[in-house]
Parts: sequence; C-alpha cells; structure tokens
Amino acid sequence: MNFMACIKNHKTSYIPIFGLIILLISVVSATRDLVSDGGNETVGSSYIRFPTIKSLASSETTTCEQSYGFLPCTKTGLGNFFSIVVYGYIMFSGAIHLSNGAELLLEIVGPGIVAGLFLPLLGALPDGMLILVSGLSGSTTTAQEQVSVGMGMLAGSTIMLLTVIWGCCVFVGKCDIQNSRALNGIDTKGFHLQDSGVSTDIWTSYAARIMAISVVPFLVVQLPNALNSTSGRHYSILISLIVSLLLLIGYCVYQVSQPWIQERRLDYVKHKRVMTGFLKHLETHATGKFYNRDGTINRDVVEKLFKAIDQNGDNHLSSGELRAFVVGMQFEGMGEDYFLDKVMKEFDTDRPDDRIDQQEFVQGISKFLALVRGEKAIDHNDADTQKYLSHYDEQATKEHFLVDDFLDEEKGEEIENRKATTIKAILLILLGTVITVAFADPLVDSVHSFSEATNIPPFFISFVFLPLITNSKGAVSVISFASSKKRKSVSLAFCELYGEVTMGNVVGLTVLLTLVYARGLTWDFSSEVLIVFLVCTLMGALTCFRTTFPLWTALTAILLCPFSLLLVYVLDNFFGWS
Repeated sequence: MNFMACIKNHKTSYIPIFGLIILLISVVSATRDLVSDGGNETVGSSYIRFPTIKSLASSETTTCEQSYGFLPCTKTGLGNFFSIVVYGYIMFSGAIHLSNGAELLLEIVGPGIVAGLFLPLLGALPDGMLILVSGLSGSTTTAQEQVSVGMGMLAGSTIMLLTVIWGCCVFVGKCDIQNSRALNGIDTKGFHLQDSGVSTDIWTSYAARIMAISVVPFLVVQLPNALNSTSGRHYSILISLIVSLLLLIGYCVYQVSQPWIQERRLDYVKHKRVMTGFLKHLETHATGKFYNRDGTINRDVVEKLFKAIDQNGDNHLSSGELRAFVVGMQFEGMGEDYFLDKVMKEFDTDRPDDRIDQQEFVQGISKFLALVRGEKAIDHNDADTQKYLSHYDEQATKEHFLVDDFLDEEKGEEIENRKATTIKAILLILLGTVITVAFADPLVDSVHSFSEATNIPPFFISFVFLPLITNSKGAVSVISFASSKKRKSVSLAFCELYGEVTMGNVVGLTVLLTLVYARGLTWDFSSEVLIVFLVCTLMGALTCFRTTFPLWTALTAILLCPFSLLLVYVLDNFFGWS
C-alpha cells in the first residue's frame, strides 16, 4: 500500500492494498505451479491460480441460474467480476441509506432503548445479510461451499477496520507528541515514528476493551480443533453460538444502561451539520467561488464575504453579527443558539475571545473546504457549489470538528421538523433494508461463480472485496473525522471503529454459527478464525491500556492485513487446515 497516497486521498486509499494482496497471492500460487513437474495437476486443487485472460473470458457449457428468475447471470470470469461490481455498488448504496436513516433516527430519539438496541443492529445488517444468504442457498453441499463467502467477509471486515483503516486514522490525524501526549493541531515533526502520532481519551480505551471481548466466541468454537477432538465440535458450535448471542444482547443492554456510546455517536452525527450548513449559507452570499482554478483558496471572495457580515466595520465578527447573518436559515435538528455557539468555537481558535477576526475566518473556511475536497475527488470549480454541498450534507459525512464537553451541551436540545425528519429516517431505513435483502443473494452468487471461473477460493474474494462494500462509507467518515487533528475527534473516530468491529464480530458470528448448526454444516474455518482472533487480540492489547499511538503503531497495524491473508493461505494450502 502507498502510505503517502493514503494520507493525501483517504477515500480510496485502502482499495489498492487489497487488490495488490490478492494479486500477489495469485502470482505466488501460479509460480508454484510453474515450477512443479506439471504431471500431478488436478482440477480440484485448492491452490489459487492466477486467472488468465482466457480463463476469465471462457464460458462453461452449463447454464447459469438467474437470481429471482430474471436478473442476468454469466459463467465467465469477466462477466461475474462485472456482476460483483454492479451488485456491490447497489449493496453499497443500501448501506448508505441505512446509515443515513440511522443517523437521522438517532437525532430524533436520542440516547435510549431504541438507539441502544435497534440502531446497532441496523449498522450490522449488510454484513449479516451477506453471511445469511451465503449459507441458505441450495443443498447442504452448496451451502457448505458458499458459506466460506460469509466467513471471508466477516474476517475481512474485522481485519480491514482494525488494520488499514485504523492505521490511516493515525496517519491523517497525527500531531506532535510531547510528554506522551499528542498536541491538538500541531504537526511539525512530519512522519517521525516515535514523536508523531495521535492521542485518545480513556473512554476510547473502554470501547477497545469491549471490542477485544467480542472475540471470545471465536476462541470457544476452536477449542475442539485445538484439542484434536472430533466429538465435541458440534457442541462447541452450539456453546459458541450461545456465547455470541449473549454478548450481542449484553452489548445492546450496555449501550442502553451506559449511554455514553450513543451520546458520542450522536455528537459524531450532529457536528457535521453545523459547518456544512454554515458553509452552504455562506456560499449563497458569496460573490464568487471559494476556490481558484489552481485549487488555492480565493481570498478576495472570502474577505468580501467577511466584510459583508462585519456590519460595524471593526474587522471582527461578533455573535450578534453572526446571528443577523443566519436569519432565515434552516438549522435541521438544532437550535439557533446551539448552531451559533458551535460556529463561534470552530472559527475563534487563534486567541479565543468570542470574536472572529478576518484571519480566523479565512483559516476556518480553508480548513473545512480542504476536508470537503478530501472526501471526494472533485473539480475545484465545483468545490463550493450548493449542489455538491447539499449532497455532502445528505450523505451525513461525519468528518467535522468535535468540541469539548459535548455531553452536557447535547442535553435539552429541541429537534425542529421532528415529524418530517422521522418519516425521512424511516423511509431511508426501509429503502436500505429492501436493497440489502434483495441484492445480498445475487452478490454472493456472483462471488461464488467468479471463484469457479478463476479457481480463486471464494474466501479470498470475499475477504478483499465485500468489506469494501459494507464498510466503505464508515471507513471514509472516520478517516476524515480523524483528519481534524484533535484528540476528541480522533477518540470519536476510534470509538466508531471499535463499535463497528464489535457489532460485526458478534452479529456476523451469531448468524454464521446459526447457519452451521441449523444446517449441519462442517466448521472448517480454523485458519480464518485464527487470524480474526490474532488481529483482535493484538490490536486489543495495543489499544486497551494506552491512549497515545505513535506512527510506528500505525505501520504495525497496517502490516497485519497482508500478514493475515498470507497466514490463511499458508495454513490452508501447506498445512491443510481447511
């Protein structure tokens, strides 16, 4: 993976590494076949073969089965790869609708039973559905073959979040470390492995400990294999299923009884609305575009806008002048006083005095527009248009600035347009659920067909590509949020990561174990379980009892990703674990 590219363009930075990993494993396998004597090759070989153009484009004599009787299907490798991309994009859009709907609903209901029990399950729905359909299709033999797709996605999601995405958060959020603490917003030491990094608060360590506990069922289900016992495997699956289900219930109950997790997520969602809404309002009053053609900030436009807001001409913006400027603005789920207070705190940074000078105004707009530009590769001429900003706001991108003492500040807020927002949230959740349920099965079928056409085991395909579908939006959001280089924002980004891993582990494993137990499938995922257990244990040991993470920890985390995939390959193909 190109680490510098990760920092400069974090939206797609984690995609090349996965493609490179799968390519390297394929090349290694192909090389191994080339140096063999060539006389013992079997069709059923478990080794990965590098797919040639001929194998990708060739078709089978058997006909494929259309999903739902009308969706297109193919037996060629290229055709199935195209299907994976199309169905994957549709599933990705479903995950976005679910996420946006859940965020809106969280703003309406606030921390409580609904948010603690219902919303975490919504976040894990895409992963759960992909795992579920992978083991429901066809006969027991077919289910046994396809369930590896679900296992690959479960392992891939957990490892991607804890390695590549976690490491990228450290890289983009890095600040100078002094006295074992990262200094907010001060980044002068570059990429120093020891003196540059991020810091989090103690609550983030608690979230990491919960994440580490979520791997207990993985350990339970592997005990018979570790003890070379065949008689206890069926019971170990049942016991592990019960433990996983209890952890799921316990985690939801914990969120209800300890609402700090929900309150942090609520703050994570709402603060993006403050600066997005303010920037959209500024854009409607600007005399030109905020960006020049070369991508630099257009200071003339910004300074003219500042002077237009500065009614008394003292070269400072007071809260009264800001209040006059935002008259008639829609605040979408927050009061005017709350909105103005956040804007003032975000811009008044150099010498906090409850006034914004011209330099602070220019710096604030420049910093925020830089985050917007980093979220999506766009043309500078369109960087500040109402259309793009509206899309940015609609997608609920969680990348903005977290302020101090947010727990007290969120209390007592009044939601405007509650009814309309509730209806919108419910419709988004329903739409996302329908898309996820409808297209999970075609996606799994395409992965399995692509595996047959290319001789690449379905586990490796699902390990690489499916996590990109279900976790891309959340991954981009937490990386962007960490890029504000504040301890609070980095803490919140890591809390979100640990929460996604926890829910993915307990929900995904619960669904998978239910399928294996109910359908009488063979539990043949020792190597896959091992890498999940190792990565979660190692990252848990790293994050549970420390709050400062130098850059060397990011490199260590990222390197765990290719190491995990290589370990599975070695254990499966050289030691016969699967």
